[in-house]
Amino acid sequence: MSPLSERIQEYLPLLLTGLWRTVAVSLLALFLATALGLLWAMMRTSRNIWLERPARYIVEFLRGIPILVVLFYIYFVMPDMGIDLTAFQAGIIGLGLIYSCYIGETFRGGIEAVDRGQVEAAKSIGMRHGKMMRRIILPQAVRISLPPYGNNMVMLLKDSSQVSVISVAELTMQGKMLASSTFDNMTVFTMVAALYLCLTIPLNIVMRRVELKMGKSR
Repeated sequence: MSPLSERIQEYLPLLLTGLWRTVAVSLLALFLATALGLLWAMMRTSRNIWLERPARYIVEFLRGIPILVVLFYIYFVMPDMGIDLTAFQAGIIGLGLIYSCYIGETFRGGIEAVDRGQVEAAKSIGMRHGKMMRRIILPQAVRISLPPYGNNMVMLLKDSSQVSVISVAELTMQGKMLASSTFDNMTVFTMVAALYLCLTIPLNIVMRRVELKMGKSR
């Protein structure tokens, strides 16, 4: 077997290709999850029963299904309904749907943690609900929600490895293929773990600094 340094140089380009796919899947899924999560949170904190109940049922339904089952359903079952998606698209939608529930609950907790006295004060001066949410409630809710939102980001990044089951050639899939062809499991999966750490550790550091900065500004 060739020296370790040579093997690392040989394996790294292929793993980096998978790493960029992991980043792409994670970012696009996070964008979808954040948009949907904010929608679920707004609906669930609404006093309108026709908005609150559907959002609650959707969130509880999706949270009760494993990510793998959602991915399989989107990629293998939906084509039977005439909706044919690529594995990459199915991975983004599946991760985005599941994590929208967790992010939605994070935002909902932040909205409900805002002092109700501020809400009553805004209503007393005739401020409309939309303007009140935009200027008073959401800015504070974002600060409150930031730590758990950062945790959700890291968890989504790690769970992006599950899209490999529907043949998305992200980092974990590339590692599996490389290990099966070289039989060098230790080196390959050590490199895979190290590359994931190269993503998650800086992300944690950035989120911690943002939290501190927002805490000081508050």
